[in-house]
Amino acid sequence: MNRKQQILELAKKQSIIRAKDVEALGISRNYLYTMHKAGLLQKTAVGLYSLPNAEMNENANLVEVAKLLPNAVICLISALSFHEITTQIPHKIWIVVPRGAWRPQIDYPPLHLNYVSGPAYSYGVEEHVLNGVVVKIYSPAKTVADCFKFRNKVGLDVGIEALREVWRTRKATMNELVEAAKINRVLKIMRPYLEATV
Repeated sequence: MNRKQQILELAKKQSIIRAKDVEALGISRNYLYTMHKAGLLQKTAVGLYSLPNAEMNENANLVEVAKLLPNAVICLISALSFHEITTQIPHKIWIVVPRGAWRPQIDYPPLHLNYVSGPAYSYGVEEHVLNGVVVKIYSPAKTVADCFKFRNKVGLDVGIEALREVWRTRKATMNELVEAAKINRVLKIMRPYLEATV
């Protein structure tokens, strides 16, 4: 198999590839530019390529973010939408990065960036394979607790709606919700809503 075929196979498997992926195969990143110019690959964002006829679904932007920012975790409205526990439609990709991390310089997809540290960053991270790419997304319970933690950004009503929906659909247990609330230090705020939900 020649180098171009290797890159095409990788693009088929992962849906979106970047220079690092190609270099990991021992192939020069220059092939990406050449193949793009020849119409064998299309540029989806700066440094990201896919097959020209690649089927992209609603998770394509989440995949792009995961490729560009490996330490980012999809959170809040974007995570609620992914888990189907909200009526909100995210117009930006909501992400969390560790406090102190550099601010990503990405024009597209548009991001809504939040910084957290310690267990509030690491707790409740799930890895979902979307279009062949591992994407980090907070669990339903952690996402609900995040909505209460960031209620000034998303609105308390969004947190309450998510809590009711996560409970109705059984996507989180009471223990998971309480644990996530403790990690985020919002148990006092969430307790009346948790009690009203049961």
